Parts: sequence; structure tokens; C-alpha cells
Amino acid sequence: MGNGPLVIASTDTLLLDLSHGAAELCRAELARFAELERSPEHVHTFKLTELGLWNASAAGLDAMAVIDIVDRYSATPVPHATAQMVLDIMDRYGQVVIENGMNGHRADSSLLLRTSTPEVLGDLLADHRFAELVCEPEMCSGTAQLPYKNRGPMKRVLMDLGMPADDQADFNPGDAHPVGLSDELGMRRYQRQAVDSWVPSGTGVVVLPCGAGKTVVGIAAMAAVGASTLILVASETAMAQWEDELVRFTNTERCDIGRFTSRTKRVRPITLATYTMLGAREGGEFRHISLLTDNGWGLIIYDEVHLVPSSVFQITTSIHSRRRLGLTATLVREDGKERDVFTMVGPKRFDMPWRELETQGWLASVHCREIRVHPTETERLSYACASPRARPSIAALVQAKLDVAEVLVGHHRGESILITGTYLESLESIAARLGCPLVTGSTPNNKRLELFSGLRDGEIPILVVSKVGNNSIDLPEVSVAIQMSGTFGSRQEEAQRLGRLLRPKLDGKPASFYTLVAQDTVEVDYAVRRQRFLAEQGYSYEIVDADDLG
Repeated sequence: MGNGPLVIASTDTLLLDLSHGAAELCRAELARFAELERSPEHVHTFKLTELGLWNASAAGLDAMAVIDIVDRYSATPVPHATAQMVLDIMDRYGQVVIENGMNGHRADSSLLLRTSTPEVLGDLLADHRFAELVCEPEMCSGTAQLPYKNRGPMKRVLMDLGMPADDQADFNPGDAHPVGLSDELGMRRYQRQAVDSWVPSGTGVVVLPCGAGKTVVGIAAMAAVGASTLILVASETAMAQWEDELVRFTNTERCDIGRFTSRTKRVRPITLATYTMLGAREGGEFRHISLLTDNGWGLIIYDEVHLVPSSVFQITTSIHSRRRLGLTATLVREDGKERDVFTMVGPKRFDMPWRELETQGWLASVHCREIRVHPTETERLSYACASPRARPSIAALVQAKLDVAEVLVGHHRGESILITGTYLESLESIAARLGCPLVTGSTPNNKRLELFSGLRDGEIPILVVSKVGNNSIDLPEVSVAIQMSGTFGSRQEEAQRLGRLLRPKLDGKPASFYTLVAQDTVEVDYAVRRQRFLAEQGYSYEIVDADDLG
């Protein structure tokens, strides 16, 4: 405690002074347990939340360590109320432990639910949702029997009650399927650390930025488990990339990898399926739930776990006997269901700050610029007269954005350029003006793969991509990204789009990330919200007026 960069504004709110010399070190420490709420130019606001502190507990950080970090960087002593809040929240993680029962993994077997004290069990039994899931409670020992099938539902109930379970019970080993790693797979130190952090528990999420090799972590986890694996992905493009990586980095033949899609339903010891297929319903029932339950999976991998649809979470309660690994660049979910990720997949087991990987040379450095463009008088009048619902699209379609994008493309001529956006009208216009290909949701998957390959190989210098390019696309040589528009204030989307640039470049030069924002419109507010996650990772945006571009 002393003349630090941190001000404790209220019991759960911390203000970070970015002008202070220790601000960067403090920001990296806060990212382990606090959530960045606001990120204006000079002062960032962090929030201490239950989920952030529980994730820190699961990762091995205790309450006293959190309080010590806050105290070390704070300009004033830590108030008793703040310290007590951290202690109370973090103490609740692990007061309920799920342990092995006596009968293994038989359908009629039970697990043992153990509470820290008989009083905790008594309080929980007062809630009918908890009481209906357990049997044979023993108040003197603070334990109860938990039917195996209630493992997932119980963890959801405990999360709702503010007492997240520490699930230490063993998992169904699944059908054995050894995966040998090829000599080409040279794992980086942080990738090994990520796998080692996940293996002991068998559940949880690994958070690494795009370009840091999350697929490698998943493949190494498969080799560590040695069991049949179901890999859930966001798109068929991601499916193709996983298949290529599996063939490249393991002893698996392409014919031994199954695909479960609308056209092909081939199940193999390693099978790839999309979230869309898993969440499909017919007559109110999930059509393909048997893919989860009727096969001997020993591991289920959730690629881009931040994109798991809510409907899929509803059926994952049936697979809590399986090991589960979530992979993502950001745990931010725009639907606010981060708690479902914690409950259904597991807590955060490993997280590496983006800037730290950049410093180590594993990620490219990126210059982020927000360019403010000016609507015409006609566009201003149209915007002013429009309904709040219509204003975002009017702002996104400001014609000056096309001129600015063309200037930027000219400035970066000879580099590999990706242009992204949300509104097809502006994307079609810029693609036509520049004479370059456009990828949208209606582009056939084989054509998408062909165009992405052309951009990677340098045959296509500029590619315009709609929201389908936000996730699971490997474009290592792209050095410039231009955002024409975004999805409201989506932090998740901003992180994914910046992630397209993070692969280190052969020439070692920094990449450039441009966001075009219509001045005096709702886009200015959206931009501040969208950049919040990246500010938490240590990135800053230079704001440039379009008239100053030259």
C-alpha cells in the first residue's frame, strides 16, 4: 500500500490510473480476478464479481492473495468491507465438494456430496431444488448421496445458490483411443502449462488469444486422455481446420475422423460436430442428443466455448461424467451466460495475457486505430429522424467509410488485407469498389475455404468478410484488418476480429487494426464498449479524425 495506481472507489469497484508508472503491472494482476467494466482514456474501472473471484479460486488464487494484490497497488488501505467481500465470495467456492461414490460409473450409482459443515448442508436442504436432487443426507457428517444422473443439475443449482461446487469426482474413462503426437508438434511452454493446468481436474476452460495455438492445446489434451473424443465447433470451416491439424500433428488418418453434419453423419473415435447440429430440435426434442449420450466419449472439447448456444447448455447436464475442455480467446459472452460456461464446462484453468505472449514473440504486435468519419448533412438528418432501432444501420452505412477504407487499402498496398463488417450493403459496396471477393453466410463452404486459402497464399491480396469470419479462421499472413462496422457493443467480436492479426509476421512488422466509426452517432458509444476487453489485455486505441488521414 502506498502511492499506487489503484483507487478503491467502493466495496467492489477499483479505479486504475493509467498515467501511473505501475499501471501496466497492476492491470495484468487485476485481470486474474477482476472484470474491466469501463475503459476511457485515462482511468479504467474494474469490478470485483462473484464469477471472476470464483474463477480465480478454481485457478488456485486464494482470497488473501487477491487482497494482497489490491493492497500492494492501492493508494489507500484496503477497506474492511472490500476485504470481507472478497473473503466471503471466495470462501464459498469449495464449501460443497462432489466426490467419488462406491459404485463406480454404473447408471444406478451415487456420488458423495460433502459440505464444509453440517450447517451448510442444512441451509442447502432448505431449498427444494437442492433437496430433490440428493438422498440419504447425514447432518452429523454434512454429507449426502448424489445420484450420478444428478451431477450436472446439482452443479447448476449450487451455482444459482451462490455455492459453486468443487467437482472432484472421477470421470467415465470412455472408450480407449490412444492419440500419438507427431514430431512436427513442437509445443510452446505456455501450451504445456495450459494442458498441465487442465489435466488434474479433467474439466475447465483454457483462455488463449487467437493465433496462440488453442487447437494444439486441445490435441495435446486428447493425447493425455487417450480416449475417444467429440469436438464441438462453431462452423464447418472450423471443422475443416481441426481435421487438418489432427492429421498434421497426430498419427490419425483423415479417414478415421468422423464428421457429424447435415450432410454427413459419420461417427468415429474422433468426431467433429457443430453446435448448430447438436442444438437442432424436432417436436421440442433435441434431435441428435444421442451423439452425446450413446457413444463412449472420454473427452468432449468445446471449441470457441464463448459461442456455445444456450440450447446446447440445456443438454450438457447429461454429460457431466465425461471430461470436458473449453477453448476460447475470451470468456466474454454477450448473452451474459458466463456462469453456464463455469457450470457446464468448468471454471477457468489457464489464462495467458495477450500482451505477455506478444512480449515473448509468440504474437504479433498490433497498432489499433479508431478512425472517426463524418456523415454528410443528408445522412445526419436521416439519422436524427430515424427510430433508435434504425440508427445503428444508418451509422454503419455512412458513405465516407468507403472513401476511408479505400485510402487505407492504398496506404497498405502490397500487404494482406482483411475487411470485415456486419451490414452486407456496405461490404458489397466496398468489395465492388475494390474489385475483391466477398465471403458471406451464403457463400458455399468449399468456396469459403478456397478464398481463405487464396488470401493465405498471397493469391488474393484483399478479402471482404461478413460476420462468418469472426471465428475459427486461420489467416496467419493477414497484416491489416479494417472494420467497416460491428455488432453493437460486442466485446467478443472485437477480440475475435483483432485475433485475425495476431500470428507473428515473417517481416516482424506490427499489424494494423482499423475501426471505422461514424462521428456523433451511437457507433461512438458502441466502440467504447467493444474495446473494453482488449483494453483489459493492455491494448490502446489511437483515435484519428478521417480528415487527418491525408
